[in-house]
Amino acid sequence: MFSKILIANRGEIALRIIRAAREMSIKTVAVYSEVDAGSLHALMADEKICIGPARPAESYLSIAAILSAAKITRADAVHPGYGFLSENPRLPEICESEGITFIGPPANIMR
Repeated sequence: MFSKILIANRGEIALRIIRAAREMSIKTVAVYSEVDAGSLHALMADEKICIGPARPAESYLSIAAILSAAKITRADAVHPGYGFLSENPRLPEICESEGITFIGPPANIMR
């Protein structure tokens, strides 16, 4: 089991993951863009970290920003939620190479 997961998403899906993790006594890290700093998912998580400007390509779609946030917060795993990076096979590949568990299908299944 994980002690801390980073949620690479925002909004309702992030809130659902936070609630489920809490039920399993897993700490959560919310990522947020500059414009989402006061969003409910950022406020509800155990930790939060800014991953960039409002434009999704520079924040929620940035694998480098997500992985950097996971390393800084010492998250054991990354949960992509849905949309954004959840269907990008590069994320599970890079997570694996960095020793971080990807909570989702492996890259070969995504392809």
